[in-house]
Amino acid sequence: MGASLSTSGKSRRSRRAPMAEINVTPFVDVMLVLLIIFMVTAPLLASGVPIELPESRANPIDQTPEQVTISVDGAGVIYIDDAAVEPGGFPEALARIDRGGDGQRPAIVLRGDRTLDYGRVMAVMGELNRAGFSSISLVTSGSVSPP
Repeated sequence: MGASLSTSGKSRRSRRAPMAEINVTPFVDVMLVLLIIFMVTAPLLASGVPIELPESRANPIDQTPEQVTISVDGAGVIYIDDAAVEPGGFPEALARIDRGGDGQRPAIVLRGDRTLDYGRVMAVMGELNRAGFSSISLVTSGSVSPP
């Protein structure tokens, strides 16, 4: 009888005592879901213009924050970053690209669809050269077997 009274006293005290442990399982679940979401969406943020890039065995280059991405899609529409350029307005759009803090033009990353005519890509590169952009990188995807 004495033993039953002492256990009931402990249960009353434990009900009133604050809980000292934090359950982190819901926090970990939410963090894992957010991690998966960011892993899926991060590649989509790199460039919003859908282009089927040609393949190459070239080594990857480092990305710098002072670069501008110019894309030419399969229909020949030119994009500066994600904004489409109206036909005939490419030279004016290039003139609006501001120089960096050191007065240098930013590096250009040129993405051209694999179905484009070689002359169209060369015309875009010619306009870039004429506008004073001397650092132009061509973007390809994957690797192709050697010829």
